[in-house]
Amino acid sequence: MQNVRILGENLTDGAVLEEAAGGTYLLRLSEKGAGFCMPQLLTCEERFLSFRAQVLEEHSLALNLLVYVRGEEAPAFTVRMGLLPGVETNVLLDLEWMDAHELFPKSLPGMLKIVCHGRRVSREEISKIVLASMPAFHEVRMKLWDLRLTEQMPEQPELPDRKLIDRFGQSKWKDWPGKTKEEAELKKALEAQAAGTESGREGSYPFADWSVYGGWKEKRLTEGTGFFSRKKENGKWWLTDPLGYAFFSMGPDCVRPGEYCRTKGVEKWLDAAPETESFYTENLYRAFGADWFEKWKGMMERQLKAHGMNTLGNWSDARILGKMSIPYVTSLPEFPATEQMIFRDFPDVLGEEYRQQARRCAQALEGRRDDPLMIGYFLRNEPAWAFVDNLVLADEVLYNPAKTACKEALIGFLRERYREIGALNRAWSCSFADFDDLYQPQRDVSKRSGQAEADMKEFSRRLLRAYVEIPARECRNVDPNHMILGMRWAWISDPDLVTGWENFDVFSINCYAVDPTEHIQHVADLGVDLPVMIGEFHFGALDAGLPATGLEGVAGQQDRGIAYRYYCESVAAHPFGVGCHYFQCYDQFALGRFDGENYNIGLFDICSRIHPEMMEKVRACSGEVYEVADGRKERCGEKAASIPMIAY
Repeated sequence: MQNVRILGENLTDGAVLEEAAGGTYLLRLSEKGAGFCMPQLLTCEERFLSFRAQVLEEHSLALNLLVYVRGEEAPAFTVRMGLLPGVETNVLLDLEWMDAHELFPKSLPGMLKIVCHGRRVSREEISKIVLASMPAFHEVRMKLWDLRLTEQMPEQPELPDRKLIDRFGQSKWKDWPGKTKEEAELKKALEAQAAGTESGREGSYPFADWSVYGGWKEKRLTEGTGFFSRKKENGKWWLTDPLGYAFFSMGPDCVRPGEYCRTKGVEKWLDAAPETESFYTENLYRAFGADWFEKWKGMMERQLKAHGMNTLGNWSDARILGKMSIPYVTSLPEFPATEQMIFRDFPDVLGEEYRQQARRCAQALEGRRDDPLMIGYFLRNEPAWAFVDNLVLADEVLYNPAKTACKEALIGFLRERYREIGALNRAWSCSFADFDDLYQPQRDVSKRSGQAEADMKEFSRRLLRAYVEIPARECRNVDPNHMILGMRWAWISDPDLVTGWENFDVFSINCYAVDPTEHIQHVADLGVDLPVMIGEFHFGALDAGLPATGLEGVAGQQDRGIAYRYYCESVAAHPFGVGCHYFQCYDQFALGRFDGENYNIGLFDICSRIHPEMMEKVRACSGEVYEVADGRKERCGEKAASIPMIAY
């Protein structure tokens, strides 16, 4: 074990060391983001970096462990982590994460989410490691102590005995308008929401020119097939509802009665632990009693329709799909995998096992193949392997020591192309004795020469095509009625990711931005001639009890609604934009959901009460989105007041 000291000469620009007494460091970090270098990590052989931290603010703080390599200005690898405000927290980082095998490592109780971004780095190529805050809307202060490097995972000190969460699952360290104080208040509010008839027409959408599916009766594009479809007219892509009317898909993801609350290991921070691991369902039980689920389902259907939301987004409760009168999207419950993966969650796609697994996974569509309310299905969400920008999959095939079907095919591809090993060596600037040398792990082959890069990228496109085509074909065989909505890429981290787009009916991305226009256009510019659906976006603030904003931050609840409207109408205004789904229906738990996210991003809070300022703008947007899509109106020009995100 060795202790890590924070020295003044190692502070980055914007960091001030206020106090360093007895191994405790008090830091002031500028709003642009700042921190300190840790030169001890460049020569250490230990595996773990641990420390204790306390954020001296009312909101969470996102920290980055930035790993730089020689010859590159930007960090090659980053570990991002979230810390709660005000409470002493134990932090543990595994330096083996730098091999990039893991995207979302587990964190200690009391910590928030950890994410690993970037490519694999080895210790010998590292030039600098920095622990730094992310940009914020003000200068932040934090306390650090007990920094140390250890070979074995160290025992963690006890967490402080403090009460942070009330019996309703709300944070105790803040107050805000709309905070639930009493059970009678909760019951009254939810009963009013459940009985609400804001549309003026019970059970229907609030707009006379909408069809029963939420399509636009002023624009009928086809005779209707009884299922949702798509249509391109005069260069503009549309979805069509089962009656043939133009359809723009809007609604929240995760329409379900809350989610898992991360309380294990931090029970001492709660006034009372929920019996079901969910404060959301316990609050619904408090309001509605034993039949809370049916009451919740009716309340949610009325509220979403009253505000012009015509889609139940991904990950919604399976018990309501096709049971509410609102169309929905869904995903394959399981994407085909293989026992031996190539890198992270990329399977051995050229083997028989992948084809068999694709066939098996597609069978899950059988039960919904005749449902007219299903818009379509995503094959999967945000493949973890694609979080590495410009990843060359064929490189990973040769780096992985396993003898996979992909490796056999790649070596066969190279044998056929070069015939004899000398030709390969000349093209790649290598010195292999035989093609069989490629069965041994080879790192970053594509970097050896221009021809090596061309060969490896060409084969990577073969892998990508198989990755898409094989499951898409099996899904079509089981369900020929519904649209395949794509992969929901987190972002287009490499232009080759669009390979195989012809197998989709809709191309999907998740897009956290103020304005998604350029992201939709990027898909079109890559040659994808498909309607584009955005599977996730959101906006969060700090004035409703949660300590983090999510991936797009705004100044307050009113700004959340303004930002929502600007975003949705921007999608509708683009010739390829056909829908966007808001992530998510509910706010997250203040101490973190299953992975540690704790964002104010919901339409409803943890007590199932709506955020009225947000929902007012949702309805206003729905009332004019079709005219924007049809070019009859300009998109709303009002923009929200943004702040730097607090997210991990």
